[in-house]
Amino acid sequence: MDKLRFGRHRKIMPFEPGSVDALREASREKAAALNQHVLGYGAQAEAEWAAAGIAAPDLPAMRSYRLDRIRAELKRRDYAGALLYDPVNIRYATDSTNMQLWVAHNPTRHCYVATEGPVVLFDYFSCEHLSDHAGIVDEVRSTVSWMYLYSGELTDRKVRRWAAGIADLVAGHGGGNRRIAVDHIDPEGVEELARRGITVGNGEAVMENARLIKSPDEILAMRRAIVACEAAMGEMEAALKPGISENELWAELHRGNIARGGEWIETRLLSSGPRTNPWFQECSSRVIEDGDLVAFDTDLIGPYGFCADLSRTWLCGDGRPSNEQRELFRIAADQIAHNTELMRPGISFRDLAERSAVPPGDCFPARYGVLYHGVGLADEYPTLPHASDWTDDTPDGVLEAGMVLCAESYIGRLGGREGVKIEEQILITETGNEKLSAYPLDERLLGN
Repeated sequence: MDKLRFGRHRKIMPFEPGSVDALREASREKAAALNQHVLGYGAQAEAEWAAAGIAAPDLPAMRSYRLDRIRAELKRRDYAGALLYDPVNIRYATDSTNMQLWVAHNPTRHCYVATEGPVVLFDYFSCEHLSDHAGIVDEVRSTVSWMYLYSGELTDRKVRRWAAGIADLVAGHGGGNRRIAVDHIDPEGVEELARRGITVGNGEAVMENARLIKSPDEILAMRRAIVACEAAMGEMEAALKPGISENELWAELHRGNIARGGEWIETRLLSSGPRTNPWFQECSSRVIEDGDLVAFDTDLIGPYGFCADLSRTWLCGDGRPSNEQRELFRIAADQIAHNTELMRPGISFRDLAERSAVPPGDCFPARYGVLYHGVGLADEYPTLPHASDWTDDTPDGVLEAGMVLCAESYIGRLGGREGVKIEEQILITETGNEKLSAYPLDERLLGN
C-alpha cells in the first residue's frame, strides 16, 4: 500500500498492472476526506457562530432524522420508495451536494430511497466521493441520464436502460409494492416505468411533508445560516454609499455568503429608488443615489444548505428620510409585527390569513403575493395567500411546533415612486414563536 501514497510534489501517480482498483479506492478516500462538507465552514464563520453562542448541530443525528421522516411519509402513503431528482430533495435525503444549480436543470443526478431497503445515489460520472461523508448512502451508481443533451434522438434507448435500474431496485426492495414517489420526471420516464408495471405518484408531496417539521439540529443549522447571512448583510450595508450600482451592492451579499461556506442565492431581488415600486425588479446597473430607498430579499442558501430568507429596506446616504418613506416603512413594519404575533401552534392557515394585517387600500393592489411561506432548505410548503386571494383550491392546514415560516410585507402605493420590503424568519414553538432573524431595521426609517 505504500506505493499508493504520493506526496505533494509528485507529478505522476504510481501505476502498475493490477493496481487500478486499489488506486481508485485510494483516490476516492482522498477526495472524500477533502470534501467541502468535511473541511467545514472556516474560521470566519466558526468565530461568528461562537460569538452568537450557537452550538454545532449533530449532523449524523440530523441525517438520521431526515431519512426517518422520508420513510415514515412513504409508509403513510404506501410507496415502495422515492425517486428524487430535485437537488434540494437529494440534499435532504443524503446531505450531499454536486453542482447544485447545474443539476437543477440538467437531470444527471438522482437518488432512490427505499421505504424498506437501501439509499442508492445515482451520481455524475466519477463523483462517488461526494456522498461518503454523510454515512447515509448505501451504494453509489453512475447515473443514466436521458436528457436530450446526452441522448439526442436515441432517448428511448437511454430511458429503457435507466428504467431497468429503477425497476431492479423496486423489485428487490419493494416487497411486491410497485408504487414509487417521484419528484420530477419527463413523460418518457413515466411511460417506461409503467411498461414495467411501476406506478408513479407525487414525490413532491412526500418530500414537502417530510421537510415540514425541523429537528433541533436542523434549527441549529438554520440559526447558523441566518447568522452567516446577516453578517454578509452587514458587509453589504457598509458598502451602501451613493454612487454604487445595484449590481455592485448585490455582489457583496454573494461574496459574504460564499466566504462563509454558503452555496448560492436563488434570486436577484434588489432594487433602488423608483425601481422599488412595483416590487420584483431584478438588480441592475442603476447607480444608487443619495436619499434612495434600497430594498432586497436575500433568498440565500447558506451553510448546511439552509435558506436564510430575509428582506430589508435601507435608506442610502446620511440624510433624513422623507415623510413618505417613513410612512411606507411604518406600515410594513407594523404589518410584520402584527402578523408575527399571530403565529402560534394550532392556528389554521385560513384563520391566520383572515386575521392578518394587510396593506392599506392604495397599497393593496401592489401587495406581495403571499403573507407567509414555509422555509427550510429552500422556500417550502405551506404558502399562505391573503384572505382575499384564498380560493377553493388553496390548501388549509395547521401550524405546528418545529415549522419555520417567513412573514412577508411589501408596501408601495399603486403608481407610487418607492416601496418597502420587510421579511422575517419565524420558528413555531410549543408556546408561540421565536423570530430567528435579528438584523435590525433601519432606525432612520423607523423614526427613532
